[in-house]
Amino acid sequence: MNNGKSIKIFLVDGSAGGMLTAEIGNWTGHVIVTPRSVLQRLFEREESKRTGVYFLIGDYVNDDSTEETAVYIGESDNVGERLKKHALPVDRGGKDFWDRAIVLTSKDSNLTKAHARYLESRFISIAKQARRSVVTNGTDPDSISLPESDKSDMENFISEAQVLLPVLGVSVFRVIDPSRRSTGNISDTTFTPIFELSPSNRKVVAKMQIVDGEFVVLKGSTTTKTWTSVKTSYSGLRKKLEEDGILELSDDADVKRFVQDYAFSSPSAAAAVVLGRAANGRTEWKEPKTGLKLVEWENQNIG
Repeated sequence: MNNGKSIKIFLVDGSAGGMLTAEIGNWTGHVIVTPRSVLQRLFEREESKRTGVYFLIGDYVNDDSTEETAVYIGESDNVGERLKKHALPVDRGGKDFWDRAIVLTSKDSNLTKAHARYLESRFISIAKQARRSVVTNGTDPDSISLPESDKSDMENFISEAQVLLPVLGVSVFRVIDPSRRSTGNISDTTFTPIFELSPSNRKVVAKMQIVDGEFVVLKGSTTTKTWTSVKTSYSGLRKKLEEDGILELSDDADVKRFVQDYAFSSPSAAAAVVLGRAANGRTEWKEPKTGLKLVEWENQNIG
């Protein structure tokens, strides 16, 4: 079982929808999340004058009217001044898609310009690897060379940020690491056993594991060739996975195949994409060793 972490969140104006700060115990990082509507208040704070990286988060509507999360990742030796430029109208060089800004600096003010550039480059790479958002940066910055010790410090800094940011509703940097899959011990609260979905008389065989609260369909799982039911939000999700190259036609042309692990928000979303129709994931996914449905497996240790 993983060790716990202590997270301190402070609501600056006492409102859940307003500006907040967040820190992890024994971590040098400091995070501010602010809605665009109260951005001026950020500029009044000392943290806005520090060196750091920032993320602009908002919604993006693609060509088929599907809404996705969009992110812009940047760095500055004065993040407040840089954010002022992004808040300008588009015709004056600003960006209009974002509705909140996340600023990541250091409590001890030891982040240098080189550190910030390294973090920017790495966060862009991580966001693209995670494939949970549209990364709006036009070009990838050049990779930054740091001394070995500094690079190690920055990688640890990133790891802690990846723990904290999803707690704040920022999941664009959550990367599924196949090497971290467990054997499925029920005492491991981070992982579960691997569940399967294999309808009779079909070549569809999918595997799914719950990892850190997400329902991860594993690489190599197969799905129906097409969506076979009425269109729903899940059919739109499946279409996006096909367009993004995450689902591709298998060597067996009767099915499609996941080319990478993919995290879904619910077991029903995962089951629907696999089966090509709406489905109750808690009854469709089964633990192969025991035959238990997901809902039965969830309930077996209650009470």
